[in-house]
Amino acid sequence: MKSFDDAPFLVIWEVTQACDLACVHCRASAQPVRNPEELSTKEGFALLEEIREFGDPLMVFTGGDPLKRSDIFDLLRYSASLGLRTTITPSATPLLTHEAIDAFQQAGVARMAVSLDGPDAKFHDGFRGVEGSFARTLEALRYARTIGLETQINTTVTSRNVHRLAEVAELVNECGAKLWSVFFLVATGRASRELDLTAERYEEVFAELYEMSRHCGFDIKTTEAQHYRRYAAQQRKASGQGGHSMSGQGSIARQAGINDGKGLLFISHTGEVCPSGFLPLAAGNFRFQRIGKVYRESALFRVLRDTDHLEGKCGICQYRNLCGGSRARAFALTGNYLAEDPNCVFQPA
Repeated sequence: MKSFDDAPFLVIWEVTQACDLACVHCRASAQPVRNPEELSTKEGFALLEEIREFGDPLMVFTGGDPLKRSDIFDLLRYSASLGLRTTITPSATPLLTHEAIDAFQQAGVARMAVSLDGPDAKFHDGFRGVEGSFARTLEALRYARTIGLETQINTTVTSRNVHRLAEVAELVNECGAKLWSVFFLVATGRASRELDLTAERYEEVFAELYEMSRHCGFDIKTTEAQHYRRYAAQQRKASGQGGHSMSGQGSIARQAGINDGKGLLFISHTGEVCPSGFLPLAAGNFRFQRIGKVYRESALFRVLRDTDHLEGKCGICQYRNLCGGSRARAFALTGNYLAEDPNCVFQPA
């Protein structure tokens, strides 16, 4: 298993919390107006330089809606010029025009990720809180495909849409997306526990995703469902392909062992350095500390990277280094980020 003690695999920068959507599950509790305390353009350039010092992490520009920043294309260009593999997750609003997508590609963006939370406008727009979001999402995906810009689709699984995931997967295939990133709810921001699934239902969704992954033409990864890796390892073992080995499993293999604060680093719009966007605990602030020092040396990050600190059944689980449970969900539901993941049914030997 790869060690992430020195550098993260993935760095996510929340460039703003401003967004014109009103998603019922929004982690950032986004609002239409930008915060005057956001990192400036100059600070953004310096941040990207520090991130590049880590080595070669994947760089994600997220929000809110990154297009609410007038300097977003300057920031993207600088990121790409530093040699960072740069991706962006814009919101499907009137700001996401063909011209904006052209500008992403011209700035050096490697992939554009958009959200699709249902197979039709009724489901998706109801979830996102703005009429027309579904149509704009599909148009953005279609246009990106015509100009050769790689795309990714993000879907948040909730009690509202869980029965229609197969239909969403069909759209992912039709749109030619390279990756389907399936987010499992963490009750933070505007997300309520009532939208979440039971632990038993998680396993059923894992089974559905795993079966899809064997036949679909795109990669499938999960976010805040680290125990999907455990499920995949169990299926491989049952079929005689080996236990913990993730070789040949695409994005599952690439995210093996990654967890909040372990291979993952999140920078808030005001410079806070956090383990992830779903685990709102800051170990420092870019404005006052070097992010490399915070990631490598802060007590919060060091504890999160050491599975010996895990509690409950996560602490004795044979899959703890592969999975480790969602630290964000443990914190959201118990107040203890080291507690066992409440939405995992697996009982360790």
